[in-house]
Amino acid sequence: MMDRDPADIFGETLLAEPPRAHAPAGCVVVSVCITCKSADGNAVIGPEMFDAVKAALGETEARVMVRPVQCLGVCKRPATVAVTSPDGYTFLFGDLQTETGTAALLSFVQSYQKSDYGLVPWRERADVLRKGMVARVPPMRWSPDDGRAPK
Repeated sequence: MMDRDPADIFGETLLAEPPRAHAPAGCVVVSVCITCKSADGNAVIGPEMFDAVKAALGETEARVMVRPVQCLGVCKRPATVAVTSPDGYTFLFGDLQTETGTAALLSFVQSYQKSDYGLVPWRERADVLRKGMVARVPPMRWSPDDGRAPK
């Protein structure tokens, strides 16, 4: 993947994290689809996911808003959750289970808040989020000429 850290690719270990000059400034918004159904279509699983994510993030994380949304359009990969901020990347994850997905999202949001433009390094994403990533959308403030991340 193109967003992997060069140290991951070449097997180098970095001893210290560089300071993040462009961490998302606004509130991180976690949108949970409440209309998601189980893979067999027999049960609505979205509300359970929303309740779990709200309990894990909504009360404990500063500057995080967890909100229910009607369909994120990834119906073949329930449960679906989006993470975004006004000046950061938007990540869309599918195939999330309540227990493992919630724990992974908590860790992801904490990393998102510290990463430049919310671009969480691949190595900091839980396996369930690596496998479940549907899309990564750049922030509105983008560097369109060369396609690299904003500066």
